[in-house]
Amino acid sequence: MTLTIPADGHYVLANASVPAAVMGDATSGALAKVDITVADGVITAIGPAGSPAAPHAIDLDGGIVLPAFVDLHTHLDKGHIWPRRQNPDGTWIGALMAVLEDRQANWAATDVERRMDFSLRCAYAHGTAAIRTHLDMAPPQHTITWDVFEAMRARWQGRVELQGVGLMGPDTILDPVALRAIATRIKAAGGVLGGSTAVHAENPRIMRALVEMAGELEMPIDLHTDESPDPAATALRALADAVIEAGFTGKVVAGHCCALANQPDDVAQATIARVAEAGIAVVSLPMCNMYLQDRHNADGIRTPRWRGVTPLNELKAAGVPVAIASDNTRDPFYAYGDLDGFEVLREGARILQFDHPQADAFAWSRSVGADPAAIADFAYTATLATNAPADLVVFGARNWTELMSRPQAERTVLRAGLAIDTTLPDYRELDDLMGSRP
Repeated sequence: MTLTIPADGHYVLANASVPAAVMGDATSGALAKVDITVADGVITAIGPAGSPAAPHAIDLDGGIVLPAFVDLHTHLDKGHIWPRRQNPDGTWIGALMAVLEDRQANWAATDVERRMDFSLRCAYAHGTAAIRTHLDMAPPQHTITWDVFEAMRARWQGRVELQGVGLMGPDTILDPVALRAIATRIKAAGGVLGGSTAVHAENPRIMRALVEMAGELEMPIDLHTDESPDPAATALRALADAVIEAGFTGKVVAGHCCALANQPDDVAQATIARVAEAGIAVVSLPMCNMYLQDRHNADGIRTPRWRGVTPLNELKAAGVPVAIASDNTRDPFYAYGDLDGFEVLREGARILQFDHPQADAFAWSRSVGADPAAIADFAYTATLATNAPADLVVFGARNWTELMSRPQAERTVLRAGLAIDTTLPDYRELDDLMGSRP
């Protein structure tokens, strides 16, 4: 839906369909027909549709309005390297090695900066207002990437709110000197302490080291945990145990948690209960997880047997705060994607099957908005309320099935009440970084 917004920014979005979930009732997916009054960049009133006629009323005819999106888990430093460094077989280990090679060969500050900026321009055009990105910390990359990230955060202030997570491997976390040095740099940048582990004999020690460092430096935690099909992966349980045993009270997020879906029901339920007790939030990355997990290309003929995602519905039912997010974008870990919050919601509904009963399904619209905003403590709350910023995404679709059936390329994105240019950057801009044209 293409809208003509008055230049003074004073108008009413009349006959809008808005999920109750983004207006205060977090458990209801019912669509309410409302009129939204906007002035001076904020929402000044929300009332039932059919309120007395107002000047500059724009009739949406039931079109759905959502808050601008929040993307809780991305990798802006890896984005868009696919044309020069592909995944040879589509597997997780293939991706890991391809990124390692590309990072060592190419990740100078100018390379990282240009790809980050390109990614942020895509996200902004699609309607995203806040992003948390994981950043590879393998020395000496940590000294390069944090400088770039801090510059990008300042450049994008007021358009996309950015948070950074320092991503460390098990060997770094188990090295007290390296852990402290990198954690100190992350702290100086106002970042989040992060890492990645799945099947590892030292998971309890890894998690305890991270939690203790986060407690000492008063930092939040965001980890890749159990990004593996192996039911022997124990990182999530070890993280919950470490948080509880250390009495850690800071924010903790666990990403992926794929192995949980392959564990026996009693083991999975015990872990879920422990995660809820620890107050850990879980973010699922449905598109990337389905792309990488259960991929066996040794003979090239095996179809995957599972979707690769964590049991997110069960986690939510147990009281665990949950969200879904983009993860990687056009790199060896995920060859596709464009940091589009609506694509995440649309594909998440299909992959995770949270779309029925449809009367309740729109409560999941919070999973790319208000819920990750609260999990990460973003200043932007991704809710529709009086005095909230008029950062909105307006669709022509009038109900769940209409919204989910098309990519919604004709959406209107409003920031501070005004329509932004939603023209996406051309991939050709990055040709010189890729070494050759495709």
